[in-house]
Amino acid sequence: MKLSLNKIHHIAIICSDYQQSKKFYTEILGFEIVQEYYRKERASYKLDLKLNGQYIIELFSFPSPPSRLSFPEASGLRHLAFEVDNLVLELNKLEEAGIPHEGIRIDELTHKRFTFFSDPDKLPIELYER
Repeated sequence: MKLSLNKIHHIAIICSDYQQSKKFYTEILGFEIVQEYYRKERASYKLDLKLNGQYIIELFSFPSPPSRLSFPEASGLRHLAFEVDNLVLELNKLEEAGIPHEGIRIDELTHKRFTFFSDPDKLPIELYER
């Protein structure tokens, strides 16, 4: 028996600085805000974000969340990966925004170009050239 899944519905991310992460995901990565909620009873924000019309990320804030324990090789979510048309163009945009990245790497299996950088909470993000 296997489940009848259609697609990934969303990815939930907990951030430590809500305003900083909101700015990063909207102004740097280009996500659009679908809805924003403040849940008073939890002292928590929930921000629904979409990319190219598709709902993708729930960004949460909670009081004093623990930091990420390690880098991408730890158990659990390894990284978020986004497809881009021109990696060099996108890296130039990151550099203009003062966001460091690892530089261009080549996937040894597909021979495609990619790189990694981090969100404000050090969540690894990959850009993978189409």
